[in-house]
Amino acid sequence: MRAVRSCLVGLVAGVLALPSLAAPVRGDEGMWVFNNLPRKQLKERYGFEPTEAWIEHVMKSSVRFNSGGSGSFVSSNGLVLTNHHVGADTLHKVSTAEHDYYKEGFLAKTPADEPKAPDLELNVLQSIEDVTARVTAAVKPEMNPGEAFLARRAVIATIEKESLDKTGLRSDVVTLYQGGQYHLYRYKKYTDIRLVWAPEFDIAFFGGDPDNFEYPRYDLDACLFRAYENDQPAKIEHFLQWNPQGAAADELVFVSGHPGKTDRLNTMDALKFQRDVRAPYVLGMLRRMEIMLQQYSQDGEEQARIAKEDLFGVQNSRKAYLGQLGGLQDPAIMARKSAAEKSLRDKVNADPRMKQAYGGAWDKIAAAKKVHRENLVRAALLEQGRGFGGNLFPMARTLVRLAAENAKPNTARLPEYSDAGRSSLELQLYSTAPIYPDLELTKLTDSLGFLAEQLGAEDPLVEKVLAGKGPAARAAELLAGTKLQDVEERKKLAAGGQGAIDASTDTLIQLAKLVDPAARAVREVMEKQVTEVERQAYAQISKALFEIEGPSRYPDATFTLRLSFGTVKGYEENGQMVAPITNMGGAFEHANKHGNKAPWELPKSWHDKRSQIGAETAFNFVSTCDIIGGNSGSPVINRKGELVGLIFDGNIQSLVGDFIYDETQNRAVSVSSAAISEALRKIYNAGALADQLGK
Repeated sequence: MRAVRSCLVGLVAGVLALPSLAAPVRGDEGMWVFNNLPRKQLKERYGFEPTEAWIEHVMKSSVRFNSGGSGSFVSSNGLVLTNHHVGADTLHKVSTAEHDYYKEGFLAKTPADEPKAPDLELNVLQSIEDVTARVTAAVKPEMNPGEAFLARRAVIATIEKESLDKTGLRSDVVTLYQGGQYHLYRYKKYTDIRLVWAPEFDIAFFGGDPDNFEYPRYDLDACLFRAYENDQPAKIEHFLQWNPQGAAADELVFVSGHPGKTDRLNTMDALKFQRDVRAPYVLGMLRRMEIMLQQYSQDGEEQARIAKEDLFGVQNSRKAYLGQLGGLQDPAIMARKSAAEKSLRDKVNADPRMKQAYGGAWDKIAAAKKVHRENLVRAALLEQGRGFGGNLFPMARTLVRLAAENAKPNTARLPEYSDAGRSSLELQLYSTAPIYPDLELTKLTDSLGFLAEQLGAEDPLVEKVLAGKGPAARAAELLAGTKLQDVEERKKLAAGGQGAIDASTDTLIQLAKLVDPAARAVREVMEKQVTEVERQAYAQISKALFEIEGPSRYPDATFTLRLSFGTVKGYEENGQMVAPITNMGGAFEHANKHGNKAPWELPKSWHDKRSQIGAETAFNFVSTCDIIGGNSGSPVINRKGELVGLIFDGNIQSLVGDFIYDETQNRAVSVSSAAISEALRKIYNAGALADQLGK
C-alpha cells in the first residue's frame, strides 16, 4: 500500500538500471504536470492526442485527500472513489467499539446513514499559474541563504493570500524541480465528506503484509465517499464515466493522481546521506513504533481495534523503507548513479559559462548534507515531534504557535499558519475524532523514552521535559493535567490568543511552550542552512538540465496532480511470465492455497455469495504507469476518459520509483472497475449504489 504518511516523507531508492540524468525521458516514464504534458511522446508512441477538453475534464474529476492519497469523482451527485487504505483514517475515526467499520465494512442504506468525516478535506485542482519570475525576483543576488529563505517565504505568502482573496480557492505555491520553478495551484475545497461504502478489511488488504508490494494480487482496496455542499450532495460537473468491463491487456491507460515525493534529481551526496543516515534512522523509529503498537494491541480486542490503523501504516512503511534502502545499498546502482552524475557535471564543466553558473551546485548540496546530518535527530524529535507521541501534544504545539504567529504579519509567519492555509489548519485542530486516553499514554510514554535515549537523559532539555520523573510517570502526569481532548477547550485557547496561552496551566500547553524555542531553533537551521541552500543548488542543476536537453523533463513529485501513462502489461520474474490481470475466482484459489487462514481468509460475505460471483471477472491488474506513494486511490482511465481501474499499490520492483523508473518490471497495481461493480452488485447488495457510478 502506498498512501503518503507524514512521518515517512523523503527517502529514495533504486534496484534497477539507472538512466542518465542528462538523457531524455524513455518509455512510459514520467509524472507529468497538467500544464506540460508530453503530447509529442503520446502521439508518437501511442497515436493519442489529448484535447484541451479531455485534459480539463480529467483534471477537474481528480481529487486529493488531505489524509494522504488520491481519488476521483465518479458521479454527478458527489461520489468519490478512493482506496480503502486511503479512507482508513476516516473509517477508524467514525468507528466505535460496537461498530468497527474499518474491520467489518460499511454500507449506507440512505444518504441519511452516511456518517460525516470529522476532519477530511478534499482538494480539486482548478488552475495552474507559473509564478516563477515573481518568486525568484524576490531573492536578490547579494542575499545570504537565510535572507533568501525569508524573502522567498514572504513573497509566496503574499501570492497565496492575494489568490485566496481574489478567487476564494485554496491557493498553494508549489516548488517544482526542487527550486527550478514555482507554480500557483488553485483548488476547490470540500470539507463536508461522508462515508458511503467500504468492504471488509480482510478483502481490502487480502494477503496482508506478506502479499504487500507483491503480485499477483486479489484485493478489493476500494471505498466510496460523498462530497456535500450546504448539507446536500454536491452537484458535480466533471466526473468520470464508469467502464464496468475494466481495462484489457495491452490497453493504453492513464493515472491521474497526486504522487507524494520523489528524489530522482538527487545528487550522490544526497543519496549517500539517505542510505547511511536518514533511512536507517527512520527504520529504527518505525521498528520501535511497530513493537509499541503490537504490545498495546495485545491488551484486548478493543485495544487491537484502536491501534489497527496505526499499526497497518507503520508496517506498510517499514516494508517499503526496507525495499528502498536495499536499492541504495546496491553498489551497482550507486555506481550507475555516480556515472550519470559525472556525465552531467562533465558537460557543465566543459562550458565556461555553464561552469560559472552551475558548477558549484553539487558542492553546495554536499555542505548542506553535513548540516543535515548534524541536526537530523534533534529536528525529528523536537520539530517533527517524534519525541512527543500521540494526538494531544501536536494540538498543544499548534495552539502555542498559532498565538505567536498570529501576532506577526502574514508574510513573516510559518507557512502552515499563513492566512491562505488557516482554514485547513483549523479543520485539523478542531477535529472531533475520538482520542483514546490509554493509547495516548502508551505513545507519549514510549516517545519520551525515545527522546531520552536519543538525546541522553542528562541533556538539559530532556531533564526539563521529564521534570525529575521517568517517561511513564511523566507521561501520566502530563495527560492528567490537560483538557485538550475537549474541542471546546482548544477553541477557547485559540480565541484567547497569546494571553490565554500565557495564562494556561494546561500541562501540555506548558510542555509545548518549554519545547518550542529549541524546536524553532533547529527548524531555522534546517530551513536556512539546508532547505534554502539545496533549493538554490538544485535550481542550478535543473537549469543545466534544461539547457542540455530542453524543457522535456518532468519535475519530481510534490503531492500535486500529475498524469502518468502506460499499458496494461505483465512482466517476467524469476524466469516466469506474470500475467497482467487476475480474476475474482483466483481470490478463492489463493485463499485455499494458504489454508483459508489469516491474512488469506476471505470474508464470510464472499463465501456466502461465491456461486453468484463471476469467477472470470477481472480483479487486479498491473500497468507500466509511473506512480509512487500518494498515487493510492488514483483513477486509472482509458483514452475515452472512462474509469477502468483504481491504483492501490506497486509491485516490489516499483520501490525503485522514489529514485528511478524502469518499465522492465516496475508495475503499478490496480483494482479493476469490473471487480468493484461485481462486488457492489453481487456481494454487498449495493446495486442502487452501483447504478450511480458514472451518472
